Amino acid sequence: MSITLTLHESAAERLAMQLPTPATLQVTGIVPPQAAAPYAPLAITATFVGAVTADFALLLTDRSFLAAAGGGLSGVVSAVDILRPAMEHAADAFDAGVLGELREEDAAGLLSDSETAVFELRQTTLSDGGQAFGWFAVRVREHGTVRDTAAARNAQSGAVSARLGLISNVEMALTVEIGRTRMSVRDALALEPGKVIELDRSAGAPADVLLNGRLIAHGEVVVVDQDYAVRITRILDVAEGIY
Repeated sequence: MSITLTLHESAAERLAMQLPTPATLQVTGIVPPQAAAPYAPLAITATFVGAVTADFALLLTDRSFLAAAGGGLSGVVSAVDILRPAMEHAADAFDAGVLGELREEDAAGLLSDSETAVFELRQTTLSDGGQAFGWFAVRVREHGTVRDTAAARNAQSGAVSARLGLISNVEMALTVEIGRTRMSVRDALALEPGKVIELDRSAGAPADVLLNGRLIAHGEVVVVDQDYAVRITRILDVAEGIY
């Protein structure tokens, strides 16, 4: 098939970097989909919608690491919750867009599509006996071709703008974020009234304004008629708004 695989491979590498595995993973290259087919019924899948539409599937040979990554809270923290940050990091390779809900479902249909690229993931340690840790399947639904050129991106942008006009009245979630932090599941379960959580933002620093989870601007928190509000101080361009 005639396809530029640069973005596909970038998505696979970004996923491998973020998977919460005990050993570092590396992308060893494209492999025939038949290698991953036995694990297709238990795949983790998702669809990304942006300038292009991409379908993802993660197929794992061993899921034991998920229990450790979830703090041993079986039934409380699901596999899709644990794997979503890695999937979102992979989706960022395709620029601005939205990653849909992660699902546990059969990915046989995706693997059978000739437009799907399947990348093998392996642990960098020698203790795995040379076995694959898993596979990441990527299919881009844009006439079967990813056109990774400036002219193509401009053409896509115009087409997307025209389509967005049809949904201009649809409401979206606007969020103002003053900071973030990361904590273990153990610490999260230990939260109680009066607990102080330190954020990664100094006092007086601008707040982030996010539209459907995507950073679009910076602002300062103000009070209007006894209600909190945000005064926009800077609008970000597309490149700056990508995490």
